Amino acid sequence: MKNDTKPTDNLQLIIEKQDQKIAELEALVKWYEEQFRLAKHRQFGQSSEKTQPSDQIGLFDEAETTADRKNPEPELEEITHTRKKRKGKREEDLSGLPVNTVEHELPEDERVCGECGGALHSMGKETRRELTIVPAQVSVTEHVRHVYSCRNCEKTADSVPIVKASMPEPVIKGSIASPTAIAHIMTQKYVTYTPLYRQEAEFIRQGISLSRQTMANWIIKASEDWLEPIYERLRLRLLEHDVLHADETVLQVLQEPGRKANTESYMWLYRTSGDAKHPIAMYEYQPTRSSSHPKRFLSGWSGYLHTDGYSAYHTLVGVTVVGCWAHMRRRFDEALKSMKPEERFCSNAQKGLEYCNRLFRLESEAFADLPPDELHERRKEQSRPIAEEFFAWAQKLNVLPKTQIGKAITYAIGQQEWLMNVYLDGRLELSNNRAERSIKPFVMGRKNWLFCNTQNGARASSVIYSIIETAKENGLKPFEYLKFLFEIMPNTTTANIENLLPWSDILPKCCMVGK
Repeated sequence: MKNDTKPTDNLQLIIEKQDQKIAELEALVKWYEEQFRLAKHRQFGQSSEKTQPSDQIGLFDEAETTADRKNPEPELEEITHTRKKRKGKREEDLSGLPVNTVEHELPEDERVCGECGGALHSMGKETRRELTIVPAQVSVTEHVRHVYSCRNCEKTADSVPIVKASMPEPVIKGSIASPTAIAHIMTQKYVTYTPLYRQEAEFIRQGISLSRQTMANWIIKASEDWLEPIYERLRLRLLEHDVLHADETVLQVLQEPGRKANTESYMWLYRTSGDAKHPIAMYEYQPTRSSSHPKRFLSGWSGYLHTDGYSAYHTLVGVTVVGCWAHMRRRFDEALKSMKPEERFCSNAQKGLEYCNRLFRLESEAFADLPPDELHERRKEQSRPIAEEFFAWAQKLNVLPKTQIGKAITYAIGQQEWLMNVYLDGRLELSNNRAERSIKPFVMGRKNWLFCNTQNGARASSVIYSIIETAKENGLKPFEYLKFLFEIMPNTTTANIENLLPWSDILPKCCMVGK
């Protein structure tokens, strides 16, 4: 049988295959270049996602960029005669602190004029102010309770009445732990992120032998006995709100039954939105990232839930998930950073980023401080058309799915349903940044203490973080608030939990920032 295939046909077929292979290799090289540039930016570039007016980075203009010529220069020290120095910001910042005045005077025998021998008199004062800090001091408090009996009954009666003076109950029975000691250790670990082994070393430098195991036991015991009732009441108050935010992050727990030490567990966050009069931030430790955990925590609750793009939240019944435009914007920002500078102008990544920027500019400028009802109407008129235009533009694009811009477009289209839910209610927010800000303290602490040893420790951490971060959100000093709880709860059997919440009117003034 005669072969009708011409040599030129074979050659054309080979050329087409080679062209296809070259195109695939070029696409692969471009993808590697994108990943390389993005990795370099993450390592050496700015971490901020704010859009700059120029890609040029000033390396030597720190003083110029941070200077504010409108601010007056600090006043020089003056000798106070009759004119008083004008009160400035420094004096206002120090106005709430106690003042210890130290007078410096000439001795009596030196108050003689060196010229004529006459007596010197005080004609003015020169004042210098210093901020004095006294490091944490450790002492022992002995509670000595006197026991009384009746002398007459001792002589004449068959029984002798015994009366004991009142004495505060310990925060942990059989322990030397005090309310101030536990509050200090908790504050050091969960506010300033100082791990227990560093606290142990600091106590040793002060001549005190207090092991990290003992401190860990104090933290867990105090959390279980006194803070968990506050935690459970905060959870009930949280679920009274119609709008919440949620997020989650990894946590390593070394000793979990049936799991390896390097298995990832999770800390889940649930918090109130900007419309809440009393902000609440709740943390919950769970061994997995399963959707069963938010289903259980939010059982019986319905409302709007701000989240990132994690699909576990989309399975919640009776819950309207509101997507995060900041998460979506971040993908266009990364796509832009992965490109060569000369390719960025008018690129699809730049266009997608500008759509997001227009929405966020409206929120921060045109819509700032609007009440929810008016905000809802203004969004429908000005913001929603931009969002719809964005998705119409994204649907028409033809991009490679594995490139950075391809990933950004795919994510945006896949999240469209939940991203557009922000236009359902004026109380909703364009991003889930509120939850990310609340979970950041835990992430910062994790960088220092790295892991939890046991499930009890992880549970205690979630409870303590909830109490501390909610206290901070309501303008309280974490140490003073914890100290107050550990002093009053062991000594009040009928304590009303509502009166102990971070916004209670009966809290001592010392618990409040600026008091």
